[in-house]
Amino acid sequence: MNDHYIISWLRKSISLLILLAACAVIARAQQEPSLPFVVNGTVKDASSGRPLKSVNISIPGTHISTVTNEEGTFSIKAAEKPRQLRFSHIGYKTTTRNVPDNGKDMTVKIMPNTVVLNDVIVMMDDPEKIVKIAISKIPDNYSLQAEQDRCFYRETAQKRKKFIYIAEAVTDMYKTGYNRDINADRVAIHRGRRIVSPKASDTLSVKVIGGPVQATILDVVKNRPFLLCDEELFFYDMKMEQPVRIDDRPQYVISISPKYRTDYALYYGQLFIDKETLSFTRISLQLDMSNRDNATRAMLVKKPVGVKFRPRELSLLVNYTYDEGVSRLSYLSTVFRFNCDWKKHLFATSFTAINEMVVTDRHLSGFTPIRRKDSFSEHESLYDQHTNFSDNNFWKDYNIIEPTETLEKAINRIIKSK
Repeated sequence: MNDHYIISWLRKSISLLILLAACAVIARAQQEPSLPFVVNGTVKDASSGRPLKSVNISIPGTHISTVTNEEGTFSIKAAEKPRQLRFSHIGYKTTTRNVPDNGKDMTVKIMPNTVVLNDVIVMMDDPEKIVKIAISKIPDNYSLQAEQDRCFYRETAQKRKKFIYIAEAVTDMYKTGYNRDINADRVAIHRGRRIVSPKASDTLSVKVIGGPVQATILDVVKNRPFLLCDEELFFYDMKMEQPVRIDDRPQYVISISPKYRTDYALYYGQLFIDKETLSFTRISLQLDMSNRDNATRAMLVKKPVGVKFRPRELSLLVNYTYDEGVSRLSYLSTVFRFNCDWKKHLFATSFTAINEMVVTDRHLSGFTPIRRKDSFSEHESLYDQHTNFSDNNFWKDYNIIEPTETLEKAINRIIKSK
């Protein structure tokens, strides 16, 4: 289990360099079709007016999708003007809106969903029984055929509140059916870029959980030894929580917490399970930090001499979307927070590393599986990509997670300082 949760500290000549999630970066040679029509907008809570992050946005009748950023803004591209967009989010009514002729500046307000009485009744059910049935139904609820997904991936690192590393990639992900393990699943870079702070004081080398390959490793439903197996679930208490709706479908919400002491760190979290199909819709986990030694062993492999590593947070979110009668992986994010103490420094320095991946399109047939030699290896990194952040049209033909205003300013500052 611990092999999945690693931070390793690496020296790189005189200075240390940010390296997030060591993975191969093989560029795919295929030509991408142009996506000339762009729809931009913001999604807000209809009651409070606050922007909503991680709202799923899709074009009905296609597999094209994206999510809103931290500020609730989005951009979605298609080969021709879509008639409508569909918006879904946990705890909110799924909403469909017509696309204006110019596709610009849509403001979409979505209403919170209320929990009806028959959803409350399920709180009396046995959570352990529900989870076990949901696990047994994975072959029924998830695709058994191979598919190839187009994804957008972003990883960032911050020193205190300052961005010191940003990398982005469009990836191709080959996934076998959910009746198989993850060993044959592959990820390859289609197009990528990165930018690093040029200041020597910002150069801390750290390898964290994730990278573009996280789309296979952290697919918790498929990678069952990660959590959803008898050996792991034995260590957890389960409790029914207030039900919610996701995509207008009622969900069981089951919280998990460590029940026994173990020699490795466990998790707190929530499992969201579709009431009708008993498929896992959303899995949210936070590493138990009560035992610093266990948390450190789960996160750290190696560090420079004289540096004290203090873990603060490791959280994971995995979303699945119900599509054409089966559930499919749609979104992943990981957040790493830790402090570093240097012997000669008066105060500790805080670092945050965030990885985020969204599936933007799917191909269920007519694709060539990614070969092993073209997929990620353990010896290359997104750091090996060239710096292309000065090209404003870099993502012209690709669907991405829109950068926040803060991230855009950070990119401009790093470009100007080089």
